[in-house]
Amino acid sequence: MKAIRRFTVRTVLPEPLRPLEELILNLRWSWHHETLDLFREVDPALWEKVRHDPVRLLGEIGPERLELLAGDRRFLRRLHDTADDLREYLTAPRWFQSLDDGPRAVAYFSPEYGITAALPQYSGGLGILAGDHLKTASDMGVPIIGVGLLYRHGYFSQSLSPDGWQLERYPPIDPNGLPLTLLHEENGDPVRVSIGLPHGHDLHAQVWLARVGRVPQLLLDSDVEDNDQAARDITDRLYGGGGDHRLLQEMLLGIGGVRAIRAYCRITGHPAPEVFHTNEGHAGFLGLERIRELVSEEGLGFEDALEATRAGTVFTTHTPVPAGIDRFPRELVQRYFGGANEEHDVPVERILELGAENYPDGDPTVFNMAVMGMRLAQRVNGVSTLHGEVSREMFGGLWGGFDTAEVPIGSITNGVHPGTWVGREILELAAREVPSVVEAGQGWEKVRDVPEREMWQVRRILRERLVQDARRRLRESWRGRGASEAETTWIDEALDPDVLTIGFARRVPSYKRLTLMMSDPERLRSILLDPERPVQILIAGKAHPADEGGKRLIQDIVRFADAEDVRHRIVFLPDYDMALGQLLVQGCDVWLNNPLRPLEACGTSGMKAALNGGLNLSVRDGWWDEWYDGQNGWAIPSADGLAGPERRDALEAAALYELIEDHVSVMFYDRDASGLPRRWLEMVKHTIATLGPKVLATRMLRDYVTEYYTPAASSARAMSDDGYAGARSLAAWKQRILKGWPGVAVEHVESHGEASPHVGTRLEVRVVVDLNGLEPSDVAVEVAYGCVDDADAIVDPSYLELSCQEAVDDGRLRYTGEVPLARSGAFGYSVRVVPRHPKLANRAEMGLVALPPVPQGMTNGNLR
Repeated sequence: MKAIRRFTVRTVLPEPLRPLEELILNLRWSWHHETLDLFREVDPALWEKVRHDPVRLLGEIGPERLELLAGDRRFLRRLHDTADDLREYLTAPRWFQSLDDGPRAVAYFSPEYGITAALPQYSGGLGILAGDHLKTASDMGVPIIGVGLLYRHGYFSQSLSPDGWQLERYPPIDPNGLPLTLLHEENGDPVRVSIGLPHGHDLHAQVWLARVGRVPQLLLDSDVEDNDQAARDITDRLYGGGGDHRLLQEMLLGIGGVRAIRAYCRITGHPAPEVFHTNEGHAGFLGLERIRELVSEEGLGFEDALEATRAGTVFTTHTPVPAGIDRFPRELVQRYFGGANEEHDVPVERILELGAENYPDGDPTVFNMAVMGMRLAQRVNGVSTLHGEVSREMFGGLWGGFDTAEVPIGSITNGVHPGTWVGREILELAAREVPSVVEAGQGWEKVRDVPEREMWQVRRILRERLVQDARRRLRESWRGRGASEAETTWIDEALDPDVLTIGFARRVPSYKRLTLMMSDPERLRSILLDPERPVQILIAGKAHPADEGGKRLIQDIVRFADAEDVRHRIVFLPDYDMALGQLLVQGCDVWLNNPLRPLEACGTSGMKAALNGGLNLSVRDGWWDEWYDGQNGWAIPSADGLAGPERRDALEAAALYELIEDHVSVMFYDRDASGLPRRWLEMVKHTIATLGPKVLATRMLRDYVTEYYTPAASSARAMSDDGYAGARSLAAWKQRILKGWPGVAVEHVESHGEASPHVGTRLEVRVVVDLNGLEPSDVAVEVAYGCVDDADAIVDPSYLELSCQEAVDDGRLRYTGEVPLARSGAFGYSVRVVPRHPKLANRAEMGLVALPPVPQGMTNGNLR
């Protein structure tokens, strides 16, 4: 008989073993090898059976073994030492505590988190990045509170049909079987948060607490008795459903998440966040909740509350693909925020304006979550330098009138958490040979002095571990597809720990081009089966359940890999998760990435491979475009913009084959008399020495703290001081500027200088403007100048603010200034008027600019 409900019964530990529960309930164990060693010692065979899940370990261990451990003085000594180490880690000052002006706390919202495979609440890069963000914040002492949802079925478990088609299964998750605890009020009642729904209904949620080292993570769960079945299913699965279901998930994440934070801080005394960081647009509604709080609790008007909210909000966009952004029908959003649900001082029409695509080429019928997120945040960033450029182009309509380069979207390139992703043998080798790198993240150049033989031995250990686990997974997959035991005997010899190993693992949208390597199947076959320089490829990845095209790509790969002549050299490993990802980035010699440029926002898996001594073979997209230097891997030439899609794929596939055949495999198999690939190992050392300090999440988080969190906290304080006087005055100023701006005009521009100007001279520029009643202090009148191209566009302009000299007539003003002519060649200038206020983050913040109606006073010609 099949059970109608599944739940977990937790064991009762003998008193001497109680610290085990303390260790298990803090997820630091997921990146702390000494704690993992302790768990393994509890029962080595069972530890392997439960796939390194300590909650399952304690759930399945027998009482006899527990009693034996409770009397083992050596084990108890080690247990208490490990628990003491955790307590010291949680309380000792760290990097952030050395700062003087950092935020008191930061709230970090994400729809998914990849903390550990034992907590399956992630689907791909966004969640893995969020998990690394929290873990790194813990290591650095940054006071972050993570907020997300608890999905009762997580993301799907992937298997394959006999013909290689992706199958999905959503195994139920019992929160009591996870390293979580319910958040309780002081009287012992579970905390409940609720959000209003149409027709007078409420959506209720309880709050689960995970401890990610020093960082509390709050996960909202709608599966509570107060809800009807439809409401209980809101948090059923990650990225499941659409329309109302998805909107309700995002309302619960944003609005309910803020309310969960308020409850947590009230109960625990944790400092209230000064900064709110929105990881993609899914949590964008958090800004509306904070506006509602300020209106109802502080007596602010909507515009005042908007300014106070924006000042302390950071928005990070993670996609360069418009299809990756959540957009809802306006009518749907109006239904949930209007009618009986509408707050008097938070009108639904104003909410709809925040998500409106009211810019050229926008769709007026949709509500765009990323657009709302950006309008509710004073600071916005992409996740690599190239992605920042793409995002400025993609969202430039929000700041119409400004050149793309001035669109206020910056970039902080992602990083990875080494404790999670770097192989233990690599960490131990580094601790012996370059301890400064492990202890302080310094002295990376000394990596070049590590003995080649030791490095090569470690690389071989990691490759062999990957091969052994891949065989196990491959056998399970084939048996699951219906193969008999006799039909899987070949798997014992599949793959080879001494063969050049290439890894390709990621989600499977079309732009990542899973099957580019199969553009010429016979050439791929010859590469795999080369008698002197063989290559093996390990592939993993999940297609979204609704992505039929992605599933076909997987099926194409699987059918090729099933062929009897190559199946020992190329394998597809189903159910890609963190545990498999760790083995792949540690064990592969080469990490392959061939997206359509520039559609990869960052792509951190290649960073993880690099820290483990792997070399990247990638199209120059995301982080690789930024940090490829010609010696740390190979760049696949991109044909973007040069050919149609099919021709482009053919050209780039041909380049990929050539690189593998003539460069990658040649260098890997070029051995000296002692059997070492010296040139390969030199490349590995160079990669680690140069990329190591860049790809670490400590660098990433330090950038966030100094460039975004600290300025945002300062802005938030400036808005809230003295009863939110700063927010009120800025909101009033903006309303005055918006009212007067349509009449602001540049009426006349002229310049005076030599007829044939020379380098080193100056050009006097005079401008007459009509400010339409605005004060001169409200604006900056600027001249933009520099070299021009054949279309008279100023390339990489410089800016000079002109000074107000005198009134002309009818309220008009004359501004003047001198433009330095520092370079020879074609030169041009233009002028503009932009709003200016000390509390604006940048000149483009309001998206307002007044330009001359036609170019005037241009001095065209060559400067000598």
